Amino acid sequence: MNRPNALLPAFRPTPSSEHEQPPFIVLEGVSGIGKSTLARLLARRLNGTALHTLADPHNTWSKAVAQQMEALPQIAFYLSGLLHVSDLIRNALAHGPVIADRYAPSVTARQAAIHSVNPSDVDALIAPFHRYLLTPDHTFYLRCSEHTLRERMAVKDDTKQDDTDLFDIPGRLKTLIANFETVAAGDHTAVILDTDGMDPEDLADVITDHMERAHA
Repeated sequence: MNRPNALLPAFRPTPSSEHEQPPFIVLEGVSGIGKSTLARLLARRLNGTALHTLADPHNTWSKAVAQQMEALPQIAFYLSGLLHVSDLIRNALAHGPVIADRYAPSVTARQAAIHSVNPSDVDALIAPFHRYLLTPDHTFYLRCSEHTLRERMAVKDDTKQDDTDLFDIPGRLKTLIANFETVAAGDHTAVILDTDGMDPEDLADVITDHMERAHA
């Protein structure tokens, strides 16, 4: 459970409803694996909200500013975006389920890969703020083979630098996969999904079935 009361009053998040909230789920995995498409599909099925980490204004700033920062300021920037999206999630949960395309695991796994450190080193920097972050009900870690990832990337219509870096930077894909496995191993909300041979509708079926069983 989150412990927002451990923070100074001025820095506590807006209190959530005392009533049972709709589900908050997270989709994780390397760029191009299909998180955004799946998040939109699940939002339609569940009559919920799909949010991306980073959300605006951080998403816009990241392209113009964050990539020019040194390692520690860059991690602080993405932590700021994570705290911001946690507030957006709290607000959206007042209206229905929330599906987040990336969340804290991505900040840890990606920053560790970019700066060639262990995920535990990044998590140690983020740890003092864990109490602020809303805890997901389920975090679905999507995995696939490199062959499948290349196929999906080839038809992606909004390719970004994160996508091309996976194959252009030696060792980046292997490191990211290992980092996500490390993070998932310590995540009590983790559900591992192998996505080879599955389309977004198939994955949405698996996820909604899992949620129904978990809350039966």
